[in-house]
Amino acid sequence: MIKFRYFSGMVTRIDNFYTGDPELEGCIKLMEVKNRNGEVVNFVISPDTYFINGVIVEIGDSVTGYYDANAPTPLIYPPRFRAVIISKNTKNYNVKVDYFNEFLESGDGTLRLNIARNTKLIMINGQNFTGRITDRNLIVLYGPTTRSIPAQTTPYKIIVLCN
Repeated sequence: MIKFRYFSGMVTRIDNFYTGDPELEGCIKLMEVKNRNGEVVNFVISPDTYFINGVIVEIGDSVTGYYDANAPTPLIYPPRFRAVIISKNTKNYNVKVDYFNEFLESGDGTLRLNIARNTKLIMINGQNFTGRITDRNLIVLYGPTTRSIPAQTTPYKIIVLCN
């Protein structure tokens, strides 16, 4: 199971990432992200990296990159993580990527979901999701929350990570 961690900051560089395979030339990118504290992370962007809402990311954009904390990573500086999900930060909605249990509470215990009839449930391929959303990794797009612990929200959209 994926254990999601994230890093947020401004994109300062996007370069081609060479793997030595000519068929992949230009298909894999290295995105440098720098946060307000000056910390830097490089995200490897592959063709299967999911960009929330299909956004195009450019230098200067504020983003959050989500990666698998259990995946092997090289011991280099700045750290280099394979991006699973990239979100372009916006004021229109918040994003939470995590495992949600049978009570639709996030794995870190900070957010509980209240599903409404107008909550859009989809898979990463954009098709409607009709199964059960509990006990799964989810990408949740949401607005206001309560001030309770855990905070509660009614999401705008839930993207189910089926694999």
